[in-house]
Amino acid sequence: MQRFVGRRALVTGASRGIGAGIAHRLAAEGAAVGIAARTAAPRDEIAGSLEETARVIERYGNAVATLVVDLGSPDARADLVARAAAALDGPIEILVNNAAASMHGPLLTYTPKRRGITWQLNVEAPLDLAQQAIPTMQGIGHGWVVNLTSGSARHEPGPPFRDALPTGYYGASKAALDRLTNALALETHGTGVRVNAIRPRAAVRSEGADAILGADFDPRRFEPMESMVEAAVALCACGPDQTGWVGDSLTLLDEWDLVPRRLDASGPA
Repeated sequence: MQRFVGRRALVTGASRGIGAGIAHRLAAEGAAVGIAARTAAPRDEIAGSLEETARVIERYGNAVATLVVDLGSPDARADLVARAAAALDGPIEILVNNAAASMHGPLLTYTPKRRGITWQLNVEAPLDLAQQAIPTMQGIGHGWVVNLTSGSARHEPGPPFRDALPTGYYGASKAALDRLTNALALETHGTGVRVNAIRPRAAVRSEGADAILGADFDPRRFEPMESMVEAAVALCACGPDQTGWVGDSLTLLDEWDLVPRRLDASGPA
């Protein structure tokens, strides 16, 4: 499979986890990829860095642009799409908004600082990058924006309420991202731009999840990385009327009759 030969993509939060997996798969299928995150070099706290992601995807022989950026800063992200386009020698046709702040805690003690970081990374940054990228996509007649969302955007049924992580503010930010996805799809439909959002049906095991859960890891609560990546990259290659979709990875795989492949696209996972 070589769906992305000649395409240029920008993936945020690509130092580890789902973002790194999506960048890997796009490169394996021929894309030139800009990878953006704060973590340039390996650190002790959490595994994964832009340097490590770049080393993995450079072997495919396509252009790779490493973009160190604090996406929580409006000034720092103001020219990110332009930086990626300049480094890849052409317009960004695929934008994957994966970077996020996943800080959990009860609303009654969720501080203004945490609220600001969460909203900037999960809502404002994806919209800013879409505003930067979409006009050029419209000018060339095609483009794909994929936002990474979360099941925590849904309301918790009850009472009685289940014993769940306190994700109220994080979930509210992802609910806002879902609504922005829908609105951008409505406003751009007919221009060749597709805007969709994908979430895991179950959590995806990543370096960040390992750091949070440690010995409490329960594999029954997780879906394979390859399933999430397969669904996300499918939305990076969808048709012009496949826009405004907000849903979970495994549902999309079932509806589109897709079988998850390895991150190097070499065969079924």
